[in-house]
Amino acid sequence: MDAVEAANSGHPGAPMGLADLAEVLWREVLKHNPEDPHWADRDRFVLSNGHSSMLLYSALHLSGYALSLDDLRAFRQLNSPTAGHPEYGECPGVETTTGPLGQGIANAVGMALAESRLAAEFNRDGLSIVDHRTWVLAGDGCLMEGVSHEAASLAGTLKLGKLICLYDDNGISIDGDVDGWFREDVPARFEAYGWRVIRDVDGHDGDAVRRALDDALSQSERPTLVCCKTTIGFGAPHKQGSAGVHGSPLGAEEVAAAREQLGWKHGPFEIPQNLYEAWDCRPQGRAAQQAWDQRFAAYEEAYPALAAEFRRRTTGELPEGWERPIRALAEEAQASMQPLETRKSSQRCIAAVAASLPELFGGSADLSGSNGTRWDGAEEERYLSYGVREFGMTALTNGMLLHGGFRPFAGTFLVFMEYARNAVRLAALMKIPNLFVYTHDSVAVGEDGPTHQPVEQLASLRSTPGLYTWRPCDTVESAVAWELAVASRSRPSALVFTRQKTASQARDPAAFAAIRKGGYVLIQEQGRLDAIIIATGSELELATAAASALAAEGVGVRVVSMPCTELFLEQPAEYREAVLPDAVRARAAVEAGQPDCWYRFVGLDGAVVGIDRFGVSAPGPVAMEALGMTVDNVVRAVRATLGG
Repeated sequence: MDAVEAANSGHPGAPMGLADLAEVLWREVLKHNPEDPHWADRDRFVLSNGHSSMLLYSALHLSGYALSLDDLRAFRQLNSPTAGHPEYGECPGVETTTGPLGQGIANAVGMALAESRLAAEFNRDGLSIVDHRTWVLAGDGCLMEGVSHEAASLAGTLKLGKLICLYDDNGISIDGDVDGWFREDVPARFEAYGWRVIRDVDGHDGDAVRRALDDALSQSERPTLVCCKTTIGFGAPHKQGSAGVHGSPLGAEEVAAAREQLGWKHGPFEIPQNLYEAWDCRPQGRAAQQAWDQRFAAYEEAYPALAAEFRRRTTGELPEGWERPIRALAEEAQASMQPLETRKSSQRCIAAVAASLPELFGGSADLSGSNGTRWDGAEEERYLSYGVREFGMTALTNGMLLHGGFRPFAGTFLVFMEYARNAVRLAALMKIPNLFVYTHDSVAVGEDGPTHQPVEQLASLRSTPGLYTWRPCDTVESAVAWELAVASRSRPSALVFTRQKTASQARDPAAFAAIRKGGYVLIQEQGRLDAIIIATGSELELATAAASALAAEGVGVRVVSMPCTELFLEQPAEYREAVLPDAVRARAAVEAGQPDCWYRFVGLDGAVVGIDRFGVSAPGPVAMEALGMTVDNVVRAVRATLGG
């Protein structure tokens, strides 16, 4: 109450309603060490209803994490670790960024999946070094969001028995009593998913909560839903149980009345020392981690190679020389000059990376064959068919990555990135290096028609802060894209590939270093530099053919391949000037997608051959021609920039 009042902003209702549950969970059940929030075998706790952030911040502060009372006083203020919704990397003990409802459930499923797969890979008889649970707290809003259905259904199918969801069944959302729009039988729904359900727990009875959590801990065959009936804003005598306490400060009078009703005689942000001592989880956390350290020492003595690999995997370090197979693939592809669909180029790249990176974990939203995400020899332990669940899959892989021990990637068609858009955004916001594989990247998809032909998706991805978007033209650029995406430690990558074959572009192997800069001169002008054509992906072929036609007329044209605009813009000004000399204003860009982002590179006087309408149902080449993606149109565009 005090923090929300100080900020004059926030959501006091759910934290007040959940305080009794949190007290039991944090003090008595959760396996965690406030002195080491990154301990590998800690329980993971995810607050899916992230607007309840003061519940989490209060528990972190009281139990001994490095979160001060001043931090709580600065709730929702600039540069404070106690942001309005929990933000990963900003506050100790926060496992993932939660705000958009429902994604925390999917993150938790990913964490539980990571725990399950790591345990199967590393645990040995009598020496279990991976043995923790994932807890997720979710409200009615989380369970209304479709992503919760996707993730919970998959969790039941996979029998993730160490996943426990605590359902805050308070019956209130922002618009009021949810009975008007959310009447489904939630316990029955989860039972249909294959979950174990513990019903009708009084969330304000600490003993009842403890019995329910002990019951949840007693089995590991299926995920568990614990249904806790709570009163939102519990303790606020005039507002509890109403939408009025959901997302607004209580006000001074109601805070005073709540203090009186709860028998809390202390002032704002005043915590008696005896309560700090009762809440302090550091001694038990220290003991739990020391016991694990002793177990790990025995494991290390018995299985030194596995122990070293576990340490490497859980710290995120890449193995020495992991990049050699992918670089060898690039050199081989350059020598062979074999035309190939870049989705198949990507599949070859995945196989090369998987050979030297055991933590690579792949999957696709029911499109494994079409996406080329399943590589030859992929074991079931390293690949998952997610079903038609683009959003759940993407948020789930965010959770896997946050858990540690895996470098996941997930595939779907580029146009269906829209289903997963918010999870892609959160990966970029959290600065986590997740990998998103998108194929069938343009109207060249063909006969499936405009519903399946992406137009605006590339622009959407490129507009996302902190996301690298790669659209390579051939196997060589695909290999460089994959290598840099895997090597990234702080930015996710979208890797975008074609359905149709593309020509292998001629280049000196020394040019591989230039590809790593995101944009480079693919074809040098003959003689005087008159104009520049910039292109990506399959449209490099249009650019090179147009440059050849113009060269025959005596026009000196440079072709620039720019597979990753974000990376190119990070390069020093001198390099960017060398590739795109400012003095040369005759510029054209060509890409089979929404054109607006390219005016940044060609200027308002330049030309863009792109597509600013939805596609057509026709064979791929016919669709491309009908929508203006032709050599003649590129030639005309360049001539126009030259005044011809």
